[in-house]
Amino acid sequence: MPTLCIRYKINPAKLSDFEEYARNCPKPIERCGGKLIGYFLPTKLAGQTDSALALIDFPSLAVYEEYRRRLMEDPGARQNVDHAEQSGCILVEDRSFLKWVGTE
Repeated sequence: MPTLCIRYKINPAKLSDFEEYARNCPKPIERCGGKLIGYFLPTKLAGQTDSALALIDFPSLAVYEEYRRRLMEDPGARQNVDHAEQSGCILVEDRSFLKWVGTE
């Protein structure tokens, strides 16, 4: 099962806008065929304060391709992305696929 990893470079001054974006993502992701593992936001305890992460599972790359098509047409997803773009909370998105390595 491929896991989509989205690494975000965010504007730390707009963290609350990004958090709103992340909270609005689960329903469109699920509706369009993905299984959200979670959104992970930075803290001031350690590490970078301008990076965030999202992990989404898909049964196959074919399902991911269909997900991308459906997501572009989903009104809730489009509204959420428009809000994030208008707020300027997301500076850069970097997508890659990860493969889980089991311990069995």
